[in-house]
Amino acid sequence: MKQIKRELYLSQIRKYYEIDLIKVLTGVRRSGKSIILKQIIDEIKSTADNEHIIYINFEDFEFEEIDSAKKLHEYIKPKITDSQKYYLFFDEIQHVKDFEKILASFRATLNCSIFVTGSNSKLLSGELASLLVGRTVEFKIMPFSYSEVVQLYSKNKKEIPQDFIYDYIKWGGLPQRFDFTEEKDIRNYIESVFNGIVEKDIYKRDSQIEKYKFNTVSSYILSNAGKEFSAANIVNYYSNQNENNKNSFEKKTIYNYIDKLEKAYLVSRVKRFNIVGKEILKTIEKHYAIDTCFRTINTNLVNYEDTFFLENIIYNELVLRGYSVYTGKTYKGEIDFVAIDGNKKCFIQVSYLMPNDETVKREFDAFKPIKDASPKYVLSLDKMDFSHDGITHINIEDFLLHKKELVLS
Repeated sequence: MKQIKRELYLSQIRKYYEIDLIKVLTGVRRSGKSIILKQIIDEIKSTADNEHIIYINFEDFEFEEIDSAKKLHEYIKPKITDSQKYYLFFDEIQHVKDFEKILASFRATLNCSIFVTGSNSKLLSGELASLLVGRTVEFKIMPFSYSEVVQLYSKNKKEIPQDFIYDYIKWGGLPQRFDFTEEKDIRNYIESVFNGIVEKDIYKRDSQIEKYKFNTVSSYILSNAGKEFSAANIVNYYSNQNENNKNSFEKKTIYNYIDKLEKAYLVSRVKRFNIVGKEILKTIEKHYAIDTCFRTINTNLVNYEDTFFLENIIYNELVLRGYSVYTGKTYKGEIDFVAIDGNKKCFIQVSYLMPNDETVKREFDAFKPIKDASPKYVLSLDKMDFSHDGITHINIEDFLLHKKELVLS
């Protein structure tokens, strides 16, 4: 398929092209970071010649031997032949040992603008940030949003199937998965991506991991994405499955493995917001998959009616739009999301379909304990508008396609 221009990200990065900050593009593997990097190069070519643009993909066999800061320095230095600005692009920089040191050196000694990508947040926002405090700017790249997928189909003159939203809910937005049409091929591709992430970004970096345990925990977390998290529940569940080995899963191990899933950008950790006390609760949290395809391959059945897949889609979309997102806790229950932008916020309840008055009442009544006057929304796949009593109902497709927007106050 022809690639779309990911303007959402380019518009954010463009203003930094000439600024002396290291531009760091992070995100799960196969989310499109390399394509965005090449789109940036294409734009910079309008003002700079090829000799001043240097691109290395460290997953390309051609550059396999450049695996240390010293070797990268030896490769780059002869290519700097004048005092004009150079644009350095390093794709999957985490393959270079001590890469943070050489980036710091390049930035300090060369007239250059540096762009890097990587698939492990520990490396790119941890070690790099600690060495170059205030000298980096990070952009988190996510798989295609629903509106980007529609744009992709339009650019390739492909008709969007009826009820295509269900395909997106199930198989997500990894860009290359749209090269396949058969479900078995899509699943095979996603499973290969997932296994590659686990092998390269988790197992390869920690040889102490017990693979069986990690696979078990990761499958549990992803298949239950959106549900309230409890390490104790996981321990009890697997203890009951294996009576002869009750100590095989410990809370410490589970939290460690979740941390690795998060650092590999497979899951996002979501804290709970106490609406009554207007504070963030640190001890209760949920996890959402960075893309619903990873939830699909770790569960036996995609049940749209349980809303967790839809919640996952909405959560990722809210993050993509720049909101700080929490789950909401009231004194009587909970609200799916509190979306915050600066000092403004809104409350969001997500439903699959509301086929009867009882369902409508249940979803809208969730807001009753909230005295806060901030806007309240119910999002569902219903075409009919159920807005009433100051609470706005929005069709999920309309929201994802920006036909209807949220208002915060």
